[in-house]
Amino acid sequence: MRKRRVARGVAAADIAREAGLLAQLRHPNIVTLHKVIDTGKTVVLLLELISDGELFHWTPSSEAEAAHVVRQVLMALSHLHSHQVAHLDIKPENILLSTPPPMPNIKLIDLGLSHRLAPGSELRALFGTPEFVAPEIVNYEPLSLGTDLWAVGVLTYILLSGASPFLGEDKQETYANVAACQYQFDDEYFGNVTEIAKDFIRSLLVKDPKERGSAESCLKHPWILTVCSCIK
Repeated sequence: MRKRRVARGVAAADIAREAGLLAQLRHPNIVTLHKVIDTGKTVVLLLELISDGELFHWTPSSEAEAAHVVRQVLMALSHLHSHQVAHLDIKPENILLSTPPPMPNIKLIDLGLSHRLAPGSELRALFGTPEFVAPEIVNYEPLSLGTDLWAVGVLTYILLSGASPFLGEDKQETYANVAACQYQFDDEYFGNVTEIAKDFIRSLLVKDPKERGSAESCLKHPWILTVCSCIK
């Protein structure tokens, strides 16, 4: 088992929320929580051991490999979103490989920033990794389940190209690029990427969260259906 030890204090509420969500929302593509140990000084989460590394350290060599990973991320998000839970920290470091490449199974981890978005309530927050945050985070506007789908668009862009769509010279430039929804498919990185894959990314990197696809609709996108149907 993998241990995650967190000191009491500022993060206590986040850890309690994460433990509660992991206990309630079990799914094959979400890390399993086995036990919570509270020593009074620290809280220890005993989590499923996932030993094949982070997605961050692996680069797909084909669209099929990328789509295989993205599909599983969408399945995990579809499960979370069906319970009105937004993950809010989708990035390669929070996606672990539970089986080896080239067609790995994945587990979504770290629900420390996750929130249940109750009907009629609003959540505004400035958090997340700059490259992956959505415009509504930068602009301090209400977050939604669609905030996760923006990050899936960024993730897909990176998996297919090895480049980051909004990364600037510093955090401020990155935020400005995100706020402007300013990105492009440079031939240097996307020369061999299909139009249907680009269409999938375009459907998610949309400034208005209401205009983005949902996790369920993304699972029915032709890129996911066509490419993943070819995987034996």
